[in-house]
Amino acid sequence: MLSSSPIQTTARLPFHRQLYVQVLAAIALGVLVGYAWPSVGIALKPLGDAFIKLVKMIIAPVIFLTIVTGIAGMRELRAIGRVAAKAFGYFLFFSTLALILGLIVGNLIQPGAGLHIDPATLDSGKVADYAYQAHDQTLTGFLMAIIPSTLVSAIADGDILQVLFVAILFGIALTMIGGKAAPLLHVLDSASHAIFRLVALLMKAAPIGAFGAIAFTIGQYGVGTLANLAGLVATFYLTSLLFVLVVLGAVARLAGFNILHLIRYLKAELLLVLGTSSSEAALPSLIEKMERAGCRKSVVGLVVPTGYSFNLDGTNIYMTLAALFIAQATDVHLSLQEQVLLLLVAMISSKGAAAVTGAGFITLAATLSIVPSVPVAGMALILGVDRFMSECRSLTNFIGNAVATIIVSAWEKGLDRERFDAAMANIPLDPTPDMQEVVPD
Repeated sequence: MLSSSPIQTTARLPFHRQLYVQVLAAIALGVLVGYAWPSVGIALKPLGDAFIKLVKMIIAPVIFLTIVTGIAGMRELRAIGRVAAKAFGYFLFFSTLALILGLIVGNLIQPGAGLHIDPATLDSGKVADYAYQAHDQTLTGFLMAIIPSTLVSAIADGDILQVLFVAILFGIALTMIGGKAAPLLHVLDSASHAIFRLVALLMKAAPIGAFGAIAFTIGQYGVGTLANLAGLVATFYLTSLLFVLVVLGAVARLAGFNILHLIRYLKAELLLVLGTSSSEAALPSLIEKMERAGCRKSVVGLVVPTGYSFNLDGTNIYMTLAALFIAQATDVHLSLQEQVLLLLVAMISSKGAAAVTGAGFITLAATLSIVPSVPVAGMALILGVDRFMSECRSLTNFIGNAVATIIVSAWEKGLDRERFDAAMANIPLDPTPDMQEVVPD
């Protein structure tokens, strides 16, 4: 248990000023524009792209400052190792469970059965770019890519895994030098305040970004596009819903909270993820919300950023389910041994998937290129609806990381239950004393 100080509440913002209301209205308007005037919707694509670029611009400094100050605040290396071990144990277990669930549902429902498509007739050129990007997604390539050219290049390039690597090492170094690090930590803490104030400013543009992104999606692909492969899309959405409500719901119940209450608490961020099709767009806000709900800052700083690369439940479900769909559609029978191989390869390749639009498709290409039984050209079958599944992947990934943060915080006795229960009860809270500016609801 952390602080036992009385809970302070803040006045609720007027309905029209709440972020989730604005984002929801923007999504509805975007769907209308994309459906009624497809060409206009397509032309609005830069709005969504610009917002995602704005968010990605601050992702690296947010992760770096959060991890460094969080690790340095632990005071001892043993605590850092303990939190990391618990987090990665959780990630490995539930990521594997998501992969297995995708295999089970794919075998039971068999959404690709009966299509009888000859792989030779497919346009492999459509997926050539994804296959090329997947070329280096080997275990060795993945591990080598974690190491940046310089300390500065990691932050300058914005590669999440490289920023994680540098931030963890830097935080450990600060912990090891003890009191001598105090002046630098003060500077980094001040920088954190400035960065999170910037986050609050950028989030005001979220409705504009969501409007442009969803208008483009509907204008480019059309609502009717879903009917083409409705079986696969519906199966994936239902499987992801099953994972969130049943699997994560059971974990939440064991931890003493309701998964639906957590979803309500994160409604603004989830709508932002839905509109932009990228869970990365809401990463800074998730860090803020978890700290506000009573999760210890040092745990949040380590679990949330690492979860964005190592705890992608939605992507894992998608990979095994999509691979089975392609195999079934092209009449490729996968033995139990081949499906186990597929699962093992997916466990490795999925860890290199950044939580951005299209990364799941690239990772699927990497997996299929290593499992020769399933033709990579078969990915052309799902290219048209991948954008619609991307939203569900991102939403599932986001909720999975929120649950992971709460569970690890509870394991570490770093969860202020009074604040957490108030947050789940939808009671507006003031920021904790050690928190930065909070993104408005």
